[in-house]
Amino acid sequence: MIELSHVTRSFPQGRSAVTALEDITLTIGDREIFGIVGESGAGKSTLLRLINHLEAPTSGTVRVDGEDLGALSPRALRVRRRDIGMVFQQFNLLGNATVLDNVARPLRLQHRREPDTVTRMLEFVKMADHRHKHPSRLSGGEKQRVAIARALVTRPKILLCDEPTSSLDSGTTEEVMGILRDVRDRFGTTIVLVSHELEVIKSSCDRAAVLSRGRLAALTEVSPPPPRERFDSYAARAREFLA
Repeated sequence: MIELSHVTRSFPQGRSAVTALEDITLTIGDREIFGIVGESGAGKSTLLRLINHLEAPTSGTVRVDGEDLGALSPRALRVRRRDIGMVFQQFNLLGNATVLDNVARPLRLQHRREPDTVTRMLEFVKMADHRHKHPSRLSGGEKQRVAIARALVTRPKILLCDEPTSSLDSGTTEEVMGILRDVRDRFGTTIVLVSHELEVIKSSCDRAAVLSRGRLAALTEVSPPPPRERFDSYAARAREFLA
């Protein structure tokens, strides 16, 4: 599905250049949940942006479904990006639009009117009852659910997630990661997840790349943790943990 071959990405800085990624080679399979971890400045988000070619590699190739993204025309690249959804750390919702309008926006940009699809996605993330609210009336976890529905509404083959839980509490993080696992199981979506939270990667990913100073330090299989007890509320979880 996704192949990076000897990818390097450098940025000019004055008369020299700063290398954000150096000689990265890896393959991400169909229906895989693949993690990218590393300290701040390790190049995680840059690597993610290479996959949808928001960043072009300085050298090396990025292929999606066998196509070299760097060889595509601007129009062909825009079409290819329709198969790649994105979930952001800060949600990136339009504050003056309702939940319904936020989720429908990607379809409108493609000149598609599919109200049933929008409704199904809101039901999938359990936000249909909030469809007429504005983002200011939602919690952080609810905003991220809307952001996931918006990313899925065009039915992408690949979902890129850039620190999707870093601003959420532990209970909400578990809920959001549960939704992402359901995305893979229900829609067959390949998910690439950037996170500095090792617990998030451990609980959800099949494999992970560990970056260090822009280089691939390790590529590892992820062993799932033992099942955790489920609680009906944060208060119940906190009481059990602290006791």
